Amino acid sequence: MLFKDVVGQKAVKDHLISMVREDRISHAQLFTGPAGAGLMPLALAFAQYVNCHNPGPVDSCGVCPSCKKMAKLIHPDFHFVFPIVKRGSEKNPVCADYLTEWREFVLKSPYFTIHEWFSFLNAEKSQGMIYTQEGNEIIKRLSLKNFEGKYKIMVVWQPEKMHNSAANRLLKILEEPPARTLFILVSDYPAGILPTILSRTQQLKIPRIDDAALTQGLMGTFGVEEAEAKTVARISGGDFVKARDIVGNSEEKQYFNQMFVNFMRFSYKGQLGEIAKWVDELSGLPKERLKNLLLYCIAILRESYIANYDIADLVYATPAENNFIDKFKPFVNDRNVESMVEEFSLALAHIEQNGNIRLVLFDMAIKISSWFRISNKLV
Repeated sequence: MLFKDVVGQKAVKDHLISMVREDRISHAQLFTGPAGAGLMPLALAFAQYVNCHNPGPVDSCGVCPSCKKMAKLIHPDFHFVFPIVKRGSEKNPVCADYLTEWREFVLKSPYFTIHEWFSFLNAEKSQGMIYTQEGNEIIKRLSLKNFEGKYKIMVVWQPEKMHNSAANRLLKILEEPPARTLFILVSDYPAGILPTILSRTQQLKIPRIDDAALTQGLMGTFGVEEAEAKTVARISGGDFVKARDIVGNSEEKQYFNQMFVNFMRFSYKGQLGEIAKWVDELSGLPKERLKNLLLYCIAILRESYIANYDIADLVYATPAENNFIDKFKPFVNDRNVESMVEEFSLALAHIEQNGNIRLVLFDMAIKISSWFRISNKLV
Protein backbone atom coordinates (compact mmCIF):
# COMPACT_ATOMS: atom_id res chain seq x y z
CA MET A 1 0.00 0.00 0.00
CA LEU A 2 1.22 3.51 -0.78
CA PHE A 3 1.21 6.32 1.76
CA LYS A 4 -0.76 8.44 -0.71
CA ASP A 5 -3.63 5.94 -0.42
CA VAL A 6 -3.86 6.40 3.35
CA VAL A 7 -6.51 8.98 4.25
CA GLY A 8 -5.00 12.00 6.01
CA GLN A 9 -2.39 11.48 8.76
CA LYS A 10 0.28 13.63 7.07
CA ALA A 11 2.26 14.17 10.28
CA VAL A 12 2.36 10.43 10.99
CA LYS A 13 3.42 9.65 7.42
CA ASP A 14 6.21 12.24 7.59
CA HIS A 15 7.42 10.77 10.88
CA LEU A 16 7.53 7.21 9.52
CA ILE A 17 9.27 8.23 6.31
CA SER A 18 11.92 10.26 8.14
CA MET A 19 12.53 7.29 10.43
CA VAL A 20 13.41 5.14 7.40
CA ARG A 21 15.40 7.79 5.52
CA GLU A 22 17.47 8.58 8.62
CA ASP A 23 18.02 4.85 9.30
CA ARG A 24 16.63 4.94 12.83
CA ILE A 25 13.96 2.25 12.64
CA SER A 26 13.15 0.75 16.02
CA HIS A 27 12.79 -3.03 15.69
CA ALA A 28 9.40 -3.02 17.47
CA GLN A 29 6.74 -0.41 16.68
CA LEU A 30 3.31 -0.19 18.28
CA PHE A 31 0.65 1.74 16.35
CA THR A 32 -2.25 2.63 18.64
CA GLY A 33 -5.41 4.66 18.19
CA PRO A 34 -9.02 4.32 17.02
CA ALA A 35 -9.56 1.45 14.56
CA GLY A 36 -10.91 3.83 11.91
CA ALA A 37 -7.95 6.22 12.12
CA GLY A 38 -5.97 4.12 9.64
CA LEU A 39 -3.70 1.99 11.82
CA MET A 40 -3.56 -0.97 9.44
CA PRO A 41 -3.22 1.17 6.27
CA LEU A 42 -0.31 3.03 7.89
CA ALA A 43 1.30 -0.27 8.92
CA LEU A 44 0.99 -1.63 5.36
CA ALA A 45 2.34 1.57 3.78
CA PHE A 46 5.22 1.72 6.28
CA ALA A 47 6.14 -1.92 5.65
CA GLN A 48 6.10 -1.39 1.89
CA TYR A 49 8.26 1.74 2.19
CA VAL A 50 10.81 -0.05 4.39
CA ASN A 51 11.39 -2.81 1.81
CA CYS A 52 11.01 -0.66 -1.32
CA HIS A 53 14.00 -0.87 -3.70
CA ASN A 54 13.64 2.76 -4.81
CA PRO A 55 11.89 4.74 -2.04
CA GLY A 56 11.15 8.37 -2.82
CA PRO A 57 11.05 11.31 -0.41
CA VAL A 58 7.31 10.92 0.27
CA ASP A 59 6.38 7.36 -0.77
CA SER A 60 7.53 3.97 -1.97
CA CYS A 61 7.99 3.61 -5.73
CA GLY A 62 5.08 1.19 -6.15
CA VAL A 63 6.65 -0.53 -9.17
CA CYS A 64 9.71 -2.44 -7.95
CA PRO A 65 9.40 -6.22 -7.40
CA SER A 66 9.20 -5.71 -3.63
CA CYS A 67 6.42 -3.12 -3.84
CA LYS A 68 4.38 -5.28 -6.20
CA LYS A 69 4.59 -8.26 -3.85
CA MET A 70 3.97 -6.15 -0.74
CA ALA A 71 0.90 -4.62 -2.37
CA LYS A 72 -0.53 -8.13 -2.89
CA LEU A 73 0.55 -9.24 0.61
CA ILE A 74 2.61 -12.08 -0.90
CA HIS A 75 6.16 -10.89 -0.18
CA PRO A 76 8.07 -13.84 1.37
CA ASP A 77 9.52 -11.60 4.09
CA PHE A 78 6.16 -10.06 5.05
CA HIS A 79 4.25 -11.92 7.76
CA PHE A 80 0.98 -11.44 9.64
CA VAL A 81 -0.38 -12.49 13.01
CA PHE A 82 -4.07 -11.85 13.73
CA PRO A 83 -6.99 -13.21 15.80
CA ILE A 84 -8.65 -16.33 14.39
CA VAL A 85 -11.40 -18.75 15.38
CA LYS A 86 -11.41 -22.52 15.69
CA ARG A 87 -13.22 -24.29 12.88
CA GLY A 88 -14.73 -27.71 13.39
CA SER A 89 -12.40 -30.06 15.22
CA GLU A 90 -9.29 -27.87 14.90
CA LYS A 91 -7.12 -28.14 18.01
CA ASN A 92 -4.17 -25.87 17.26
CA PRO A 93 -5.22 -23.32 14.62
CA VAL A 94 -2.62 -20.85 13.38
CA CYS A 95 -2.81 -17.77 11.20
CA ALA A 96 -1.24 -19.58 8.24
CA ASP A 97 -4.46 -21.63 8.01
CA TYR A 98 -6.39 -18.40 7.39
CA LEU A 99 -3.92 -16.55 5.19
CA THR A 100 -5.98 -16.85 1.99
CA GLU A 101 -9.04 -15.36 3.69
CA TRP A 102 -6.93 -12.70 5.40
CA ARG A 103 -5.38 -11.51 2.15
CA GLU A 104 -8.76 -11.34 0.44
CA PHE A 105 -10.24 -9.43 3.36
CA VAL A 106 -7.43 -6.88 3.76
CA LEU A 107 -7.04 -6.27 0.02
CA LYS A 108 -10.75 -5.49 -0.22
CA SER A 109 -10.21 -2.58 2.18
CA PRO A 110 -7.49 -2.04 4.80
CA TYR A 111 -9.95 -0.02 6.90
CA PHE A 112 -11.84 -2.52 9.04
CA THR A 113 -12.80 -3.61 12.55
CA ILE A 114 -12.38 -6.94 14.28
CA HIS A 115 -16.15 -7.43 14.10
CA GLU A 116 -15.97 -7.16 10.31
CA TRP A 117 -13.12 -9.68 10.19
CA PHE A 118 -15.08 -12.24 12.20
CA SER A 119 -18.17 -11.53 10.10
CA PHE A 120 -16.09 -12.26 7.00
CA LEU A 121 -15.22 -15.62 8.58
CA ASN A 122 -18.92 -16.24 9.34
CA ALA A 123 -18.03 -16.19 13.03
CA GLU A 124 -19.79 -13.02 14.21
CA LYS A 125 -20.46 -14.39 17.69
CA SER A 126 -16.90 -15.55 18.26
CA GLN A 127 -14.47 -13.64 20.45
CA GLY A 128 -11.50 -15.06 18.55
CA MET A 129 -7.92 -15.02 19.72
CA ILE A 130 -4.30 -15.60 18.76
CA TYR A 131 -3.82 -19.15 19.99
CA THR A 132 -0.94 -20.78 21.84
CA GLN A 133 0.58 -22.48 18.80
CA GLU A 134 1.07 -19.11 17.09
CA GLY A 135 3.98 -18.39 19.43
CA ASN A 136 5.93 -21.27 17.89
CA GLU A 137 4.93 -20.14 14.40
CA ILE A 138 6.30 -16.65 15.04
CA ILE A 139 9.67 -18.01 16.12
CA LYS A 140 9.78 -20.47 13.20
CA ARG A 141 9.00 -17.86 10.55
CA LEU A 142 11.42 -15.27 11.88
CA SER A 143 14.28 -17.71 12.42
CA LEU A 144 14.66 -18.04 8.64
CA LYS A 145 17.05 -15.80 6.72
CA ASN A 146 15.62 -12.97 4.66
CA PHE A 147 14.53 -14.20 1.24
CA GLU A 148 14.77 -10.93 -0.66
CA GLY A 149 13.73 -8.03 1.56
CA LYS A 150 15.88 -5.59 3.49
CA TYR A 151 13.82 -6.55 6.54
CA LYS A 152 11.70 -9.44 7.68
CA ILE A 153 8.51 -7.66 8.71
CA MET A 154 5.79 -9.04 10.96
CA VAL A 155 2.53 -7.16 11.48
CA VAL A 156 0.75 -8.29 14.64
CA TRP A 157 -2.85 -7.08 14.55
CA GLN A 158 -4.71 -7.01 17.88
CA PRO A 159 -1.82 -8.31 20.06
CA GLU A 160 -4.10 -7.84 23.08
CA LYS A 161 -5.95 -10.97 21.91
CA MET A 162 -2.90 -13.20 22.29
CA HIS A 163 -3.03 -16.23 24.55
CA ASN A 164 -0.55 -15.69 27.38
CA SER A 165 1.80 -18.41 26.17
CA ALA A 166 1.87 -16.93 22.65
CA ALA A 167 2.41 -13.46 24.10
CA ASN A 168 5.35 -14.72 26.14
CA ARG A 169 6.91 -16.24 23.00
CA LEU A 170 6.48 -12.89 21.26
CA LEU A 171 8.08 -11.14 24.23
CA LYS A 172 11.08 -13.45 24.06
CA ILE A 173 11.76 -12.65 20.42
CA LEU A 174 11.19 -8.92 21.03
CA GLU A 175 13.87 -9.07 23.71
CA GLU A 176 16.33 -10.84 21.39
CA PRO A 177 15.21 -9.99 17.85
CA PRO A 178 16.89 -11.53 14.81
CA ALA A 179 18.90 -9.09 12.71
CA ARG A 180 16.98 -6.91 10.23
CA THR A 181 13.61 -7.82 11.69
CA LEU A 182 10.79 -5.32 12.15
CA PHE A 183 7.69 -5.86 14.27
CA ILE A 184 4.67 -3.62 13.73
CA LEU A 185 2.04 -4.18 16.42
CA VAL A 186 -1.36 -2.67 15.63
CA SER A 187 -3.84 -2.17 18.48
CA ASP A 188 -6.88 -0.06 19.29
CA TYR A 189 -6.78 -1.33 22.90
CA PRO A 190 -3.15 -1.16 24.11
CA ALA A 191 -4.27 -1.48 27.74
CA GLY A 192 -4.92 -5.16 27.01
CA ILE A 193 -1.34 -5.86 25.91
CA LEU A 194 1.15 -7.41 28.32
CA PRO A 195 3.04 -4.55 30.04
CA THR A 196 6.33 -6.32 29.34
CA ILE A 197 5.56 -6.28 25.61
CA LEU A 198 4.54 -2.62 25.76
CA SER A 199 7.86 -1.75 27.37
CA ARG A 200 9.76 -3.33 24.44
CA THR A 201 7.99 -1.27 21.77
CA GLN A 202 8.25 2.24 20.45
CA GLN A 203 4.69 3.53 20.67
CA LEU A 204 3.18 5.73 18.00
CA LYS A 205 -0.24 7.15 18.82
CA ILE A 206 -2.33 7.64 15.69
CA PRO A 207 -4.87 10.47 16.06
CA ARG A 208 -8.33 10.57 14.55
CA ILE A 209 -8.40 11.79 10.96
CA ASP A 210 -9.01 15.53 10.77
CA ASP A 211 -12.28 16.63 9.18
CA ALA A 212 -10.68 18.25 6.12
CA ALA A 213 -8.64 15.15 5.21
CA LEU A 214 -11.57 12.83 5.88
CA THR A 215 -13.82 14.99 3.71
CA GLN A 216 -11.36 14.75 0.83
CA GLY A 217 -10.98 11.02 1.40
CA LEU A 218 -14.73 10.46 1.23
CA MET A 219 -15.09 12.56 -1.91
CA GLY A 220 -12.21 10.74 -3.61
CA THR A 221 -13.18 7.24 -2.51
CA PHE A 222 -16.95 7.32 -2.81
CA GLY A 223 -17.59 10.31 -5.09
CA VAL A 224 -19.96 12.00 -2.64
CA GLU A 225 -20.76 15.70 -2.82
CA GLU A 226 -18.66 18.03 -0.68
CA ALA A 227 -21.55 19.08 1.60
CA GLU A 228 -22.42 15.48 2.41
CA ALA A 229 -18.75 14.54 2.85
CA LYS A 230 -18.27 17.37 5.36
CA THR A 231 -21.32 16.32 7.33
CA VAL A 232 -20.29 12.67 7.41
CA ALA A 233 -16.73 13.59 8.41
CA ARG A 234 -17.98 15.56 11.37
CA ILE A 235 -20.52 12.89 12.38
CA SER A 236 -17.98 10.07 12.23
CA GLY A 237 -15.53 11.75 14.59
CA GLY A 238 -12.46 11.22 12.41
CA ASP A 239 -13.19 7.51 11.94
CA PHE A 240 -13.01 6.36 8.31
CA VAL A 241 -14.77 3.07 9.04
CA LYS A 242 -17.78 4.86 10.53
CA ALA A 243 -17.75 7.41 7.73
CA ARG A 244 -17.66 4.65 5.11
CA ASP A 245 -20.62 2.92 6.75
CA ILE A 246 -22.68 6.11 6.77
CA VAL A 247 -21.88 7.00 3.15
CA GLY A 248 -22.54 3.46 2.02
CA ASN A 249 -25.97 3.41 3.59
CA SER A 250 -28.08 6.48 2.81
CA GLU A 251 -31.08 4.78 4.40
CA GLU A 252 -29.09 4.59 7.63
CA LYS A 253 -28.52 8.32 7.63
CA GLN A 254 -32.20 8.98 6.94
CA TYR A 255 -33.07 6.72 9.86
CA PHE A 256 -30.65 8.57 12.16
CA ASN A 257 -32.15 11.89 11.09
CA GLN A 258 -35.70 10.70 11.70
CA MET A 259 -34.84 9.35 15.15
CA PHE A 260 -33.24 12.65 16.14
CA VAL A 261 -36.20 14.66 14.82
CA ASN A 262 -38.65 12.40 16.66
CA PHE A 263 -36.76 12.71 19.94
CA MET A 264 -36.65 16.52 19.83
CA ARG A 265 -40.37 16.68 18.94
CA PHE A 266 -41.25 14.38 21.85
CA SER A 267 -39.07 16.53 24.12
CA TYR A 268 -40.72 19.74 22.89
CA LYS A 269 -44.17 18.33 23.66
CA GLY A 270 -43.12 16.68 26.92
CA GLN A 271 -44.34 13.26 25.72
CA LEU A 272 -42.64 10.93 28.20
CA GLY A 273 -44.51 7.90 26.89
CA GLU A 274 -43.20 8.50 23.38
CA ILE A 275 -39.71 9.12 24.74
CA ALA A 276 -39.88 5.73 26.50
CA LYS A 277 -40.86 4.06 23.20
CA TRP A 278 -37.96 5.89 21.52
CA VAL A 279 -35.59 4.49 24.14
CA ASP A 280 -37.01 1.00 23.61
CA GLU A 281 -36.32 1.17 19.88
CA LEU A 282 -32.77 2.41 20.33
CA SER A 283 -32.07 -0.24 22.97
CA GLY A 284 -32.65 -2.92 20.37
CA LEU A 285 -30.05 -1.57 17.94
CA PRO A 286 -26.63 -3.23 17.55
CA LYS A 287 -24.09 -1.46 19.73
CA GLU A 288 -22.00 0.05 16.91
CA ARG A 289 -25.10 1.30 15.10
CA LEU A 290 -26.38 2.91 18.29
CA LYS A 291 -23.06 4.66 18.85
CA ASN A 292 -23.14 6.03 15.30
CA LEU A 293 -26.68 7.32 15.88
CA LEU A 294 -25.64 9.17 19.05
CA LEU A 295 -22.68 10.70 17.22
CA TYR A 296 -25.10 11.83 14.54
CA CYS A 297 -27.31 13.49 17.17
CA ILE A 298 -24.32 15.39 18.57
CA ALA A 299 -23.36 16.56 15.09
CA ILE A 300 -26.86 17.83 14.25
CA LEU A 301 -27.08 19.67 17.57
CA ARG A 302 -23.83 21.45 16.77
CA GLU A 303 -24.95 22.25 13.23
CA SER A 304 -28.20 23.70 14.60
CA TYR A 305 -26.35 25.87 17.11
CA ILE A 306 -23.88 27.18 14.52
CA ALA A 307 -26.74 27.87 12.08
CA ASN A 308 -27.98 30.58 14.47
CA TYR A 309 -24.94 32.67 13.52
CA ASP A 310 -25.55 32.48 9.76
CA ILE A 311 -22.04 31.21 9.01
CA ALA A 312 -22.83 29.02 6.02
CA ASP A 313 -19.24 27.82 5.59
CA LEU A 314 -19.33 26.19 9.03
CA VAL A 315 -22.61 24.32 8.59
CA TYR A 316 -22.02 20.86 7.11
CA ALA A 317 -25.51 19.51 6.49
CA THR A 318 -27.36 18.00 3.58
CA PRO A 319 -30.36 19.86 2.10
CA ALA A 320 -32.78 17.51 3.89
CA GLU A 321 -31.05 18.12 7.21
CA ASN A 322 -30.99 21.87 6.60
CA ASN A 323 -34.78 21.89 6.23
CA PHE A 324 -35.07 20.63 9.79
CA ILE A 325 -32.19 22.72 11.14
CA ASP A 326 -33.76 25.97 9.87
CA LYS A 327 -36.86 25.25 11.97
CA PHE A 328 -35.02 23.76 14.93
CA LYS A 329 -32.14 26.22 15.41
CA PRO A 330 -34.09 28.81 17.49
CA PHE A 331 -34.46 26.15 20.19
CA VAL A 332 -30.72 25.39 20.40
CA ASN A 333 -28.97 28.15 22.29
CA ASP A 334 -26.30 29.06 24.84
CA ARG A 335 -28.57 27.91 27.66
CA ASN A 336 -28.81 24.29 26.53
CA VAL A 337 -26.46 23.21 23.75
CA GLU A 338 -23.47 22.40 25.94
CA SER A 339 -25.54 20.40 28.42
CA MET A 340 -27.35 18.42 25.70
CA VAL A 341 -24.11 17.57 23.88
CA GLU A 342 -22.58 16.51 27.19
CA GLU A 343 -25.47 14.13 27.91
CA PHE A 344 -25.17 12.48 24.49
CA SER A 345 -21.40 12.19 25.01
CA LEU A 346 -21.81 10.67 28.48
CA ALA A 347 -24.25 8.12 27.10
CA LEU A 348 -21.71 7.18 24.44
CA ALA A 349 -19.00 6.72 27.07
CA HIS A 350 -21.25 4.57 29.29
CA ILE A 351 -22.25 2.39 26.34
CA GLU A 352 -18.57 1.95 25.45
CA GLN A 353 -18.03 0.76 29.03
CA ASN A 354 -20.84 -1.81 28.64
CA GLY A 355 -23.36 0.01 30.81
CA ASN A 356 -27.00 -1.10 30.78
CA ILE A 357 -28.06 0.39 27.46
CA ARG A 358 -31.73 0.88 28.30
CA LEU A 359 -30.96 2.63 31.59
CA VAL A 360 -28.23 4.76 30.02
CA LEU A 361 -30.50 5.89 27.19
CA PHE A 362 -33.50 6.58 29.40
CA ASP A 363 -31.41 8.65 31.82
CA MET A 364 -29.93 10.58 28.89
CA ALA A 365 -33.31 11.14 27.25
CA ILE A 366 -34.99 12.46 30.41
CA LYS A 367 -32.14 14.86 31.16
CA ILE A 368 -31.93 16.19 27.60
CA SER A 369 -35.70 16.57 27.40
CA SER A 370 -35.68 18.52 30.67
CA TRP A 371 -32.84 20.79 29.55
CA PHE A 372 -34.55 21.40 26.24
CA ARG A 373 -37.90 22.34 27.78
CA ILE A 374 -36.58 24.41 30.69
CA SER A 375 -34.14 26.41 28.55
CA ASN A 376 -36.91 27.19 26.06
CA LYS A 377 -39.42 27.99 28.83
CA LEU A 378 -41.76 25.19 27.83
CA VAL A 379 -42.49 24.27 31.46
